[in-house]
Amino acid sequence: MYGIFRINGIKVKNYSVIVFDLGNVLLPFDYSKPVSYFNGLKKGLGDNFTKLYRENYYVHREFESGLLSEEQYLDVMLNWLEHTVTKEEFCKIFSDVFTMNRNVIELIPALKEKYTVVLLSNTNSIHKRYGYGHLDFIKWFDRTFLSHEIGAVKPEEKIYRTVEGFTRKPSSEHFFIDDIQEYIDGAKKCGWDGVQFVNYDQLVKELKSREIVF
Repeated sequence: MYGIFRINGIKVKNYSVIVFDLGNVLLPFDYSKPVSYFNGLKKGLGDNFTKLYRENYYVHREFESGLLSEEQYLDVMLNWLEHTVTKEEFCKIFSDVFTMNRNVIELIPALKEKYTVVLLSNTNSIHKRYGYGHLDFIKWFDRTFLSHEIGAVKPEEKIYRTVEGFTRKPSSEHFFIDDIQEYIDGAKKCGWDGVQFVNYDQLVKELKSREIVF
């Protein structure tokens, strides 16, 4: 079987590709800041926006999957915000939600010495342009796979197979790190291995248990 070797008679997976999620793995995010800002524009506006966003989450999902254009998405967002901000203002405010998990980010160059390291994220064009696209570590990846550019979202099979189309490695040689178990399960259905991210120490333990060296 591809991707398996033995150490002292024990079967051990041979990984060649490490796949990172972005949000809440490399970049924790918190939407309380924009919600507070919107509440400051008009009492309850941010809270109502949050309610509408949750009740109509398919809008978010369609934007991430590329089914909804940026212009269409922004029209909906500004309507929910009663046109209290411009499109440009919304993009900046709604993207000011990220911080950096620096210790996890520092694993990328260390892992690249022995593995192909790629990014796989459910994301959108606004967050890429205003939120994280300028960050240096994004350039460290061998390739980035973003849902809105692929036209599929995790846990759809297409998004994992798109990664394999680039790596040209057996499914079993891919190790996926994501904070959402459903997306790990989707990867495993495709033959990958993976772990739900909790924190840096837990991730290092999981990597070492699989003989993934860095």
